[in-house]
Amino acid sequence: MLTAKDIADYFLSKCDEESGDTISNLKIQKLVYYAQGFYLAMKGKPLFKESIEAWIHGPVVPELYDEFKNYGSSSIPIPEDVDFDKYPKDVKEILNEVYDVYGQFSAWKLRELTHNESPWKNTPEGKGSVISHEKLKKYFSTQINDEENN
Repeated sequence: MLTAKDIADYFLSKCDEESGDTISNLKIQKLVYYAQGFYLAMKGKPLFKESIEAWIHGPVVPELYDEFKNYGSSSIPIPEDVDFDKYPKDVKEILNEVYDVYGQFSAWKLRELTHNESPWKNTPEGKGSVISHEKLKKYFSTQINDEENN
């Protein structure tokens, strides 16, 4: 199974720094959250094992936060050693779709989006307050159905 860090590295590798495309810790948290949510909805199982918690600024994977917290609100460097062979084709497709849809938004826009979504809204806020896979799967299943009906 992939880790949340693997998912973050995939998204970070898609950045084009020359065009001003960068990712902060706040933004990577939201992209990883969306990846987990859509993967659960589409595949019925988690993409990575780490839990997502409902923090004040939205969904956060604590291990990932700790990994990148030294960057503050600055850009996280693009990893140089990503092994793309470890990502199955279906995973790449979902990650690419998540990045295409949500990667265009700022960290603060993504924060606002997640604050209006039921998985975060219906989980008590604070460290240690896990957003369940069931909440993610239920919510993101409705988002997939909405997209298919439009």
